[in-house]
Amino acid sequence: MFMPSTSLTVRLLMLLILLWSGAALAQSGGTSVVVTERTRAELLAHAPEGLDPGKPVWVGLQLAHQPEWHSYWKNSGDSGLPTKLEWKLPAGVVAGEIAWPTPSKHPIGTLINYGYEHTVLLQVPLTITPEFRPSRLAGALEVRLKAHWLVCREMCIPEEGEFSLAIPAKSSTAVHGPIFQSSFAAQPKPLTGQATAAIDGNALQLRVSGLPAGLRGKPLEFFPETPEVIETSAQWSQAWDGQVWTAQIPLSPQRSKSPDVMPIVLTQGNAGWSIDARVQGTWPAGAAPVAVSPALQEALRNNVAAAAAESGAGLTFTAALLGALLGGLMLNLMPCVFPVLAIKVVGFTQHGSDQQARRLYGAAYSAGVIASFAALGLLVVALRGAGEQLGWGFQLQMPGVVAALAVLFTLIGLNLAGVFEVRQLIPTRLASMQSSHPVLNAFLSGVLAVVVASPCTAPFMGAALGFAVGLPAAQALLIFATLGVGMALPYLIASGAPAVARLLPRPGEWMVIFRKLMAYPMFAAVVWLLWVLAQQSGIDAAGALLVVLIATSMLAWSLGLSSRARVIVGLIAVAWTAGFAWLLAGQIVAARQPQAVAANDGAWQAWEPGRVEQLLASGRPVFVDFTAAWCVTCQYNKKTVLEKPEVLADLAARNVALLRADWTLRDPAITAALAALGRSGVPLYVLYIGNAAPRILSEILSPSELREALAAVPLASSPTAERLLTLRSAIAP
Repeated sequence: MFMPSTSLTVRLLMLLILLWSGAALAQSGGTSVVVTERTRAELLAHAPEGLDPGKPVWVGLQLAHQPEWHSYWKNSGDSGLPTKLEWKLPAGVVAGEIAWPTPSKHPIGTLINYGYEHTVLLQVPLTITPEFRPSRLAGALEVRLKAHWLVCREMCIPEEGEFSLAIPAKSSTAVHGPIFQSSFAAQPKPLTGQATAAIDGNALQLRVSGLPAGLRGKPLEFFPETPEVIETSAQWSQAWDGQVWTAQIPLSPQRSKSPDVMPIVLTQGNAGWSIDARVQGTWPAGAAPVAVSPALQEALRNNVAAAAAESGAGLTFTAALLGALLGGLMLNLMPCVFPVLAIKVVGFTQHGSDQQARRLYGAAYSAGVIASFAALGLLVVALRGAGEQLGWGFQLQMPGVVAALAVLFTLIGLNLAGVFEVRQLIPTRLASMQSSHPVLNAFLSGVLAVVVASPCTAPFMGAALGFAVGLPAAQALLIFATLGVGMALPYLIASGAPAVARLLPRPGEWMVIFRKLMAYPMFAAVVWLLWVLAQQSGIDAAGALLVVLIATSMLAWSLGLSSRARVIVGLIAVAWTAGFAWLLAGQIVAARQPQAVAANDGAWQAWEPGRVEQLLASGRPVFVDFTAAWCVTCQYNKKTVLEKPEVLADLAARNVALLRADWTLRDPAITAALAALGRSGVPLYVLYIGNAAPRILSEILSPSELREALAAVPLASSPTAERLLTLRSAIAP
């Protein structure tokens, strides 16, 4: 027996410490630079006097634009969106507001926007309080930023990036001092004079005093910080009344704000001055925001109800049972179930020559599938009865469940690969019971199949599930159980058919090779679950889970070592696993909100309640993609249909607004929207056209089906109108 020496033990412990430290650094690390085809974005820091409380500390996002591209000021003008910065800082550190540099005007057709070309630094002051404690590992202030910015030329492209930076706590950070000093100099200088904005009908009469004497007689540019007040692209006049600059600026017909004080910026060349103008007079009535008339609102509600009826709510109970049976059958063809097929096929090969054992195995597997569907149905019905908004696949909206499945799939893959055997994990008495009663294994593999299959919604299945939710408990449970019967039916028939056994080759060495080969679908499923967790809780959580999986693999491998080596390596693996599992739990608890997951993606906008009605009221057709990161079918449809340039071109040519409702994390509003359409799971694709009933497309989407649905939408009236409408849709808030 191999006996590890003391030096080897020490080396193993040192290796564990190094691995732990390296993983911690990797988790806190990241990138400070994000490069796209149009911009280079970099997170910079400036702490010339260190990180002591009361000392000046600045961070900023520097955007370097490609020629002719620009991003936007705090008031973007006629169109566009201001850059948004979301900070994640340790306790004791508070981020201030963006110190916006002086903007310039950027015309796009007849529109006038306010923003920045070339390179701009959007800097933010950090307040360091006495409660701040640097990270023990790196001795630094760890700054994390998620930024969203819109860049435009003749077209507009939303971009985003995640940044991280470590600012040393014990030394000054001034390498980017000249960049920050240049940005400080570009800030509008506050005026000490007075400014008034008198309301004169549908115009503002501005009077500003205290401007530098060298400006008198020169024309100035005017920028209001408050959006949606003036008509940005309209002609306006200005003049000098001695030392006072005056201007008459038309109000916007769509004005939606009536401030008492208007902060304004005046510029001449590259210099700018800021002052708050007191509003005098009474604002005229503003235009009502785009909304839905009561008649149209009622029509839309009726249309949604009609769509729900056509898609499932109008089914008879018998038709719903048939749909559940067909949906369960087709669920076996969904990508979610592929990893579990490995376990089922291995079980088939093990009992290929034993007809009785194969039938028993098939019956136990089927029982596990049906019982699991019934249990899920019971849980959904019970929680909905208690007021919870849940849908199909709800368990994978919980990052903890995703992480647990990743660990389970890793262990199953290692077991199939021969790294360890289950009997090594349990006492001898239980091991002999397990080996003599493989029925339990078959039953549990059926349970696992349902857990893994739940992210998928097969054709016919969505309408049946949506119908089941509104039924009495007994009928709803029968529909869920019928889904299980459909999923288990092919395997149950195959296990009882003698012809299947004749198709299998005779037992031999190939069975060992085949079993190990089937480990790889399980590992592929682990990669998918890691990606899902990253979407839900961030890349840090995915990194922590990856380290947990490595430690778990080390623990499984240690089971086959000699007694003393098993204890030493096992203890190291257990400590490693426990430490990073605790770290992972912290990351999961701090998971991002559903709104953060649904970030804009190109021409797509985030769905929100009432957004469809607003767009329809403005005359635009709307296409909604109800999706989730854990839904494999959703990702398949996205890659094969919704991201195809020709499909996006068809949608753009018809000025279709694209909304994405991301259900990766629990979102009661999306759950309610699904229920209103007679569904309880994703994917779901809905096309809204005017006052017509919403058209629900297939779960397995195809370009031809989408184009057929779009045939009812007329093309944009002209290329110019099409470009402007596409521009407005891309940059709509």
